[in-house]
Amino acid sequence: MPRVLRILNRLIVGGPLLNASYLTKYMEPEFETMLVVGEKESHEKDASYFTDQLGIKPVYVPEMGRSISPLKDYGAYKKIKQLIREFKPDIVHTHAAKPGAIGRMAAAAMKVPVIVHTYHGHVFHSYFNSAKTRAFIGIERYLGKRSNAIIAISEQQHKELVTDYRIAPAEKFRIVPLGLDLDKFASGNDEKRKSFRSSYGIPDDTIVITITGRMVPVKNHELFLQGISYLLQHSPKKIKAFIVGDGETRTAMESRAKDLGIGFSTEKDNLHDEPLVFTSWRSDIDVINAGSDIITLTSFNEGTPVSLIEAHAAGKPVVSTRVGGIEAVVDEKITGFLSNINDVQGYCDNLMELVNNDILRQQFGEVASAKVKEKYSYQRLVRDMKGLYWDLLKTKGLG
Repeated sequence: MPRVLRILNRLIVGGPLLNASYLTKYMEPEFETMLVVGEKESHEKDASYFTDQLGIKPVYVPEMGRSISPLKDYGAYKKIKQLIREFKPDIVHTHAAKPGAIGRMAAAAMKVPVIVHTYHGHVFHSYFNSAKTRAFIGIERYLGKRSNAIIAISEQQHKELVTDYRIAPAEKFRIVPLGLDLDKFASGNDEKRKSFRSSYGIPDDTIVITITGRMVPVKNHELFLQGISYLLQHSPKKIKAFIVGDGETRTAMESRAKDLGIGFSTEKDNLHDEPLVFTSWRSDIDVINAGSDIITLTSFNEGTPVSLIEAHAAGKPVVSTRVGGIEAVVDEKITGFLSNINDVQGYCDNLMELVNNDILRQQFGEVASAKVKEKYSYQRLVRDMKGLYWDLLKTKGLG
């Protein structure tokens, strides 16, 4: 049985955790996997409950944090080399930037037969200044030479990595979309909807608009607040907005909501009479999606957004910025509306059209539900990855 050492940056809610966890769990018994994870930051919500539910016991390397720290990073590198020495993997597969750097360097030093890396997103724009961005691109090109295969999770991301940033030759890349457990988002939604809306005292004729994810600069919650402000001023419909998540920009976004005249409540309040609710982190996203009418995303940069896949699985239309792999999830004017990241009025108009058109919301949602299940199931992800692993092992005479 081939052995896989899978390295993930940290156990927080999002696509990398889900992807790595499903592969760890469901590639058995053909592949034996050790999952190695780093340390989350203090403002991030711990999601170790998810690996617990799947019966996975990760090996922690706390030195492998998100921030750059030469001393800690070198400590993580030495620990991963030791894990490779003890576990003797046939494949090292890294997920996201920091594990991709430390893990691939350690695997190359230990002469692991097959080295694979998955880009769940990238930091080549909208994160850092130009000098730091150039440095990261140079590092990724160097690491690309030490990879047997590199996985992009969408066609758009593949284009960016191969053509725009020239990370590695096209023949090294494979496109393997995310795979998720979508069944819970499609079942029991009538009862979930009643439960969610009852808990916040939301009438049936109120349109609920939700954004889910980390509250960090790249997620651009400012645009969401501008959209809600516009709706409150111009739409004849009753509006209720939810920001699900937490992070470093939360205080700033609460202040911005006040500046825009948007009243809000938080998870600490008992009453939620204001048009906006900051819920902090919630694990029952299926319930929240069922209770919502529109799911939105406003990011400057994305890989393949899990929140929009889950929204479509729940039969909800989407309003989003047009970045990264979003166009692989949202069919424009078929399952949702997209606008450019600097087009504030376009985003507001897209929200307005879906808010005011009940029939269009239903049509978009029905099409979205049917399309997303076929493309983004974890069963498809596991099949794709097994095929890739066996192909790579055969090239090394191990398959």
